[in-house]
Amino acid sequence: MDLEIHPDQLKVLPHHQYITPDHLTPNNVLPSPIDQFKSWFKEAVEGKLVQEPEAMSLSTATASGIPSARMVLFKELDPRGFVFFTNYTSRKSKELLANPHAALVFYWREVHRSVRVVGKVEKISQKESEEYFHSRPTESQVGAWASRQSTVVSEGEVHERLYRLEQKFGEDVPLPEFWGGWRVVPT
Repeated sequence: MDLEIHPDQLKVLPHHQYITPDHLTPNNVLPSPIDQFKSWFKEAVEGKLVQEPEAMSLSTATASGIPSARMVLFKELDPRGFVFFTNYTSRKSKELLANPHAALVFYWREVHRSVRVVGKVEKISQKESEEYFHSRPTESQVGAWASRQSTVVSEGEVHERLYRLEQKFGEDVPLPEFWGGWRVVPT
């Protein structure tokens, strides 16, 4: 990629972004977008074609429509939708509570594919959150307690909190009441 740089401007000059032999047509995709996603995701994971196929951009908006995007990790897809987990006091959760719509984008550069999902959001059940939470390594469980997402922290504050919480919980870490999953239900 070539750039043109000026004191007050940066331009990306024309170049070949990617070339792919595949062209999507009604004849070479599955009738169900969910089934097509599952097929592509399985191919990306099992073929080790994509470095981090579960990484997705989550876009939310405030009640007044001001957008925000960030990267999160996709964890589950069932007939109801796409699930990710987070702190319910985070900016993303506050925005989802105020405006229960979201967009997801998976960008798989290595295989020249992207998938976009738009839909309503809902919290998943506490039971579902509990099951996933306890499937995580203990360090990640403690990390959910220690991380105060969307807040400014001082140097060493999170490490200090982690240490105290590890001492408090040991191997038996309960699900925090402020942590769980969200489901994006495609529309």
